[in-house]
Amino acid sequence: MKEKLSCYIIDDEHLAQEILEEYLSKVPFLELKGTFMSPLEATAQLEKDRPDLLFLDINMPDLDGLSFIPMLNPKPMIILTTAYDQYALKAFDLEVRDYLVKPFSFERFYKSVLRLYQEQGSRHQPEKKDNLVDLKQEQAHIFLKVGHRIQKIDTGDILFVEGMKDYLRIHTAKEKIMTLLSFAKLEELLPAQDFARVHRSFMVAIDKIDHIEKNRIRIADHLIPISDSYHESFYKKLRGLS
Repeated sequence: MKEKLSCYIIDDEHLAQEILEEYLSKVPFLELKGTFMSPLEATAQLEKDRPDLLFLDINMPDLDGLSFIPMLNPKPMIILTTAYDQYALKAFDLEVRDYLVKPFSFERFYKSVLRLYQEQGSRHQPEKKDNLVDLKQEQAHIFLKVGHRIQKIDTGDILFVEGMKDYLRIHTAKEKIMTLLSFAKLEELLPAQDFARVHRSFMVAIDKIDHIEKNRIRIADHLIPISDSYHESFYKKLRGLS
């Protein structure tokens, strides 16, 4: 696991800067590299240092945080810190990692940065059977944009996912959820050990499989095909879990 996440703060309020600096100083796996009053002031240093994590305010003079995000290349993980909650959907589209509404507590701050730190650690370590339980606990739910809202979905409720052109239809035991998302992006969000792609148009939850017969998977009342292109990788995953 990476020892520390390098961090920058961009916020035009001195009090907000001081609170974030105090919070950061309490977390041993965070290292503050710099604090700036505006995106323009920070640009050169961000390009040079390429920090892991950026705490970014939205409403600032000259250039607001939401407009600044698409200009970042490479883009660090971003946690927005703002006094306004109406930008959450826009922030979600920009793939920010969290959205903290001021004033936020240290507990809320710590939960956010701990999740990111653990995600970074899991990417740098090979997957082991003895840590599958921990990974499941960390990724017990995901948030997806559904229409004009962001919906929380428990990963344990998902039966399978069906591709519908530009959309995905997520089948759970209770409902069907349509979201504008690609399979590739969804696979990044879901715990890899629990889900398997079995067809160009289908992904299944492994623990929801009732049985497999003649290259078809039975989940509840649904029959899902296994295509030739995913046959080998799917059965290899099943063998690895046995």
